[in-house]
Amino acid sequence: MHVPTSRSRPMATMVEAVVDLDAITHNARVFADRTGTDVMAMVKANGFGHGATQAARAALAGGATWLGASNAVEALALRADGITAPIMIWLYPPTETFEKLLLAGIDVSVGSIDALNAVADAARATLHVANVHLKADTGMSRGGVPAGEWPAFFERASALHEAGVLRVRGIWSHLANAEEPDMPGVHDQLAAFDEARRQAAAAGLDPEIVHLANSAAALRVPETRFDLLRIGIGLYGIEPMPDEDHDLRPAMTVRAQVLLTKRVPAGTGVGYGHDYVTENETTLALVPLGFADGVPRQAGGVASFQLGGVRCPVAGRVAMDQVVLDVGDLPVRAGDVAVMFGPGTDGEPTAHDWAQWGQTNPNDILTGIGARVPRRYERA
Repeated sequence: MHVPTSRSRPMATMVEAVVDLDAITHNARVFADRTGTDVMAMVKANGFGHGATQAARAALAGGATWLGASNAVEALALRADGITAPIMIWLYPPTETFEKLLLAGIDVSVGSIDALNAVADAARATLHVANVHLKADTGMSRGGVPAGEWPAFFERASALHEAGVLRVRGIWSHLANAEEPDMPGVHDQLAAFDEARRQAAAAGLDPEIVHLANSAAALRVPETRFDLLRIGIGLYGIEPMPDEDHDLRPAMTVRAQVLLTKRVPAGTGVGYGHDYVTENETTLALVPLGFADGVPRQAGGVASFQLGGVRCPVAGRVAMDQVVLDVGDLPVRAGDVAVMFGPGTDGEPTAHDWAQWGQTNPNDILTGIGARVPRRYERA
C-alpha cells in the first residue's frame, strides 16, 4: 500500500520554493525588538533568493525602517513596485551618473572622492540634494575609503555638505569576521571605525546615521549596533552562528515532485560515471532539481532529501536538471513530494545542512535557487 510521502500540501508545479512571509516579518521583529535599534533589511540578490519586493514588504511589516539593495537596478525595481521606504545602494560602475537614483530618492554609499564628485555632479544636474553614506574601510579591504585617505575624503565630503550639494546622512563600514566563534579582528575594526568617525567629526561632519553591525554582530556585539543594523542572512531565518538559537525562523522551503521510480537490483550503477552503485535491491526516485536550480554539484553522494519523513541520500552525481534518490524500500511513487531543504522542524534538511554538504555557506544556497524554480508565497 502506498503511504503519502509528504504531510505538506500537494504541488501544482513540478518544483517550487515556498516562501513564508510571516517568517521574514517575525525575523525582522526579532532584531528590532531584541536590540532596540532600527533595522535595514538587506533585500539584495532578489531578497537572498526569496523575492526582493515580497521580502521588503514582509520586513517592513516587522519593523524594518530601511532597505539595502546592492545596485541601481535592484533599488529602482523596488521603487517601481511601489516601495517608498528609504533604500541605500553601494555598488556601481565608474560611469554611473546617479541621476535616476537621486530622482527616485535613493541613498548612495560613497567610498572614494571620485564617487563623491560624481554624485555631486548628479545632484547639481537634477537640482536634488543627494543623500550619501560615507563608507570607511576598517579592515575588510574591500569597498570603502582606506584609512590613509580619510582626511582628504572627509574634507571633500564636508565641503560638498556645507555647499548644500549633498547631505552626509550616514557613515558606515563592514565587518569581516563577526560570524566566527572568537570574532577575530572585530574589536580592531570597531576601534578603526571609531577613529574614522573622529576624523569625520574633525572635518565638520555629524552624520545622523552610524551603522556597522550585520546579523551576527547585531546579536553578539552590542557596541556595534549604533543607529542601524544591516540584517541579511538573519532576516531569512538562518542563524548567523549555527550553534546558537535566537528564535529565527527559516523562510524558504524547496521541494519537488518525484517524477518516476524504479526498482533495481544490487549492483546497479546510477547516473554519470556510476559513482554510486546500489548495495542492495532498492527503489530509485527521480527528482527534477539539479545544479541549474541551485543544488550544489559537489553535494552529490553526501546530501539527502526528505521523503515521507525519511532522509534519502542523493545517489551519485547531481546533474543539471535532476537528482536520483535512493529511497530503499519506502513506498514512493510519482507525484510524492521530496523536500530539498526547509526549516528543519519536521526533520528535513536545512540550508545549513546543504551548505555543509556543498562546502559553502547558507547565503550561497539560498541565492543559488534558480529563477526557473517558481516562488510561492504564504502567510498564515
